[in-house]
Amino acid sequence: MVLPSVIEMSNASFRDYAELVLLSAIWGMSFLFLRIASPALGPIFLVEMRVTSALLVMVPLLLVMGKRQELIDNWKMVCIVGITNMAVPFCFFSFAALNASAGLLSILNGTVPFFTALIGFFVFSHRLAWLSIAGMAVGFIGVVVLAADPEAIGGGEGSQWAVPAALFACSLYGLALNLVAHKMQGVSGLTITTGSLMVSSVLLIPLALINVPAEVPGPSVWVSVLALGIVCTGLAYMLFYRLIARIGSHQAIMTTYLIPVFSILWGNLFLAEAVTLFTVFGCILVLLGVGMTTGRLPGLKRPPVESPESE
Repeated sequence: MVLPSVIEMSNASFRDYAELVLLSAIWGMSFLFLRIASPALGPIFLVEMRVTSALLVMVPLLLVMGKRQELIDNWKMVCIVGITNMAVPFCFFSFAALNASAGLLSILNGTVPFFTALIGFFVFSHRLAWLSIAGMAVGFIGVVVLAADPEAIGGGEGSQWAVPAALFACSLYGLALNLVAHKMQGVSGLTITTGSLMVSSVLLIPLALINVPAEVPGPSVWVSVLALGIVCTGLAYMLFYRLIARIGSHQAIMTTYLIPVFSILWGNLFLAEAVTLFTVFGCILVLLGVGMTTGRLPGLKRPPVESPESE
């Protein structure tokens, strides 16, 4: 959910940082809602409800902002990004949420910059600094530590696939972000988000219909679905793209560090999820790796990355 650094950093006000913290808190809560709703609705039906509810918010905004033609002009890439940034990874994260804690899911989500850098290197010929490579190694060790935590992963059916599923979703996020940076320059975030929601909602309808839950879930599940769709997807993406426009993606990427903190907090407060030494140590390693990969640690120079214009 975090964009690579493709826009230069600008001065940020107190309001910008306050919104950045708010966005991190919202996205951190999304993993809590996944944990509540996924077991009751099933991964695919949950994602269909999530993207459809978000779409109801985004379509009127798209029309009011006059972005309809922009969506039509870029429909092919919007379809590809919709599949790789929403439809498929949302389902895999929802599957992982059946057995993985909210804190673990959020930390694994922090590996997106690793996959973004790797795909940029292998597919788009970006330079990859040794510091970035070392950061990926540190982050991978952190993932291993997290996966070894018996408290973070349940013993349900398919529990052994929870971490691989989440990491696969993160790799798709990395691919989508590279595609946006290279193939969709000048296309508004509102158009990309709304188009992706449209594509996802249409593609998942057949699968959702054959995965309708046998029992009607309780109110807390439906509240979680609406919160996931309207707040954590629709409104959060609007806030995120507005922050990028004001302070640049290199500043906005700081959500990577804050989301796990909030997610672990929400999971502990509302689901009584344990905060173990595995969680703390693994989180530190993953975030340290992200800092090394993106050059966000104090005293480190950002690793050089070729801009799309240089191709």
